[in-house]
Amino acid sequence: QVQLVESGGGLVQPGGSLRLSCAASGITFTSYTMNWYSQAPGKERELVARISNTGGSTNYADSVKGRFTISRDNAKKTAYLQMNSLKPEDTAVYYCNAQLFGSRLSYWGQGTQVTVSS
Repeated sequence: QVQLVESGGGLVQPGGSLRLSCAASGITFTSYTMNWYSQAPGKERELVARISNTGGSTNYADSVKGRFTISRDNAKKTAYLQMNSLKPEDTAVYYCNAQLFGSRLSYWGQGTQVTVSS
């Protein structure tokens, strides 16, 4: 059974930081590209950051470049999203996604709420 379990969300003041984690089980972790998506109320889910299966390549949405960092620990089967200099517009549910390399097969976590507010 495949599981992606996110953690680390919460309420933070503008300018603050959070680190999201996504622990995977039931998959060969090193065969999957790991993605973080965000979905704000009333908006479509959008890609925030992506890291290749080896960790050698990363991509970011323009809105988070220079503030967010995606990483992964293949030994722990965990992906991370370090979020710095958070803004109110970063408020959203953040979802972890694992996509099998070279395939359309993917899995989703349940999401974790991030709220940036004073």
